[in-house]
Amino acid sequence: MPSTLSIRIQHLARTAGFDLCGIAPVRDFHELKVFPTWIASQKHGEMKYLEAQDDTGNLKRASLSRVAPWARSVIVCAINYNTAHPYSTAQPPDATQGWISRYAWAREDYHDAVLRRLRQLEDSLPALLAPAPAADLQSRSYVDTGPLVERVYAKYAGIGWIGKNTCIINQQIGSWLFLGVILTSLDFANNDFATPAPDRCGTCTRCITACPTQAITAPGVLDARLCISYLTIEKRGEIPVELRAPMGRHVFGCDICQDVCPWNRKSPITTAPEFEAREGLVNPALDWLAEMQQPEFSTTFRGSPIKRTKLSGLRRNAVVAMGNSGNQKFIPTLKKLSQDPDPTVAEHARWAAARLAAIATTN
Repeated sequence: MPSTLSIRIQHLARTAGFDLCGIAPVRDFHELKVFPTWIASQKHGEMKYLEAQDDTGNLKRASLSRVAPWARSVIVCAINYNTAHPYSTAQPPDATQGWISRYAWAREDYHDAVLRRLRQLEDSLPALLAPAPAADLQSRSYVDTGPLVERVYAKYAGIGWIGKNTCIINQQIGSWLFLGVILTSLDFANNDFATPAPDRCGTCTRCITACPTQAITAPGVLDARLCISYLTIEKRGEIPVELRAPMGRHVFGCDICQDVCPWNRKSPITTAPEFEAREGLVNPALDWLAEMQQPEFSTTFRGSPIKRTKLSGLRRNAVVAMGNSGNQKFIPTLKKLSQDPDPTVAEHARWAAARLAAIATTN
């Protein structure tokens, strides 16, 4: 039976606004053993931060016990960010519009929204330990920035199983989940640690077959270099020509592998107001994005994760989407953008104009 401490922690997590909370031990789980091989094969692309090493030259995210030897347990919290808007697989017939990933519609960057809740929980921990001295407790809160692979600890904290698309899937809520973790020096009893949820993907391969770029190369194995989310957010400069057409009208991120997941059919709507969609970000106008300038970009996306792609990346993605739209009305705009001062935007605009011209000759 879980201890009073772990039960109170889960209660405080719910009070802070989290939908799920569990506790995992710090161990070198077998899922972490594939991480160095994944990095060595360069499947992380240009995400150099994933290559961070400790003083001994080992990858930080491969072994939390080496990086934070004081840590004994990881409190994993999750919050649902699903909204009532249609999925990307139900894109509107209006080909002048693009797609921004569901998580990026929010009124506040999820890093800030989740970290604020995590720190509320973390600040409550010393009082739970009274009369033990608070100085004995060490803790650190992280949202995407910690020296660990969050989804692995989420699995062992009972949040859900790791799906074939590498997302954490919860049987009741689905996979529209933001994860946050608190590393702690707390020693919990074994019965405080959750039992990992059984893998309920079964024989389903919808996420694998639906991926336009075949980025899921095997169940649970993602080649980020092929992933539309990576291409539209992390990739700088030119997008490989062979991947441009499969990107469709995605301009920031991709939700396809989650949209087709059966476990998301009945995913509840979030109760967190920060994750409600900003006006204009659901199916945004492509020409608006393609011709956007820095002042408007900075104002429109202040406090938004969309700023990560930078203006050049967003405009590049928008012109690629225009080329994939099949809409001939974009040709004059693309011809103008083919002379854009930004060479990346100009090159992709020339490709997009040529693609539209080719589509016109085949229709």
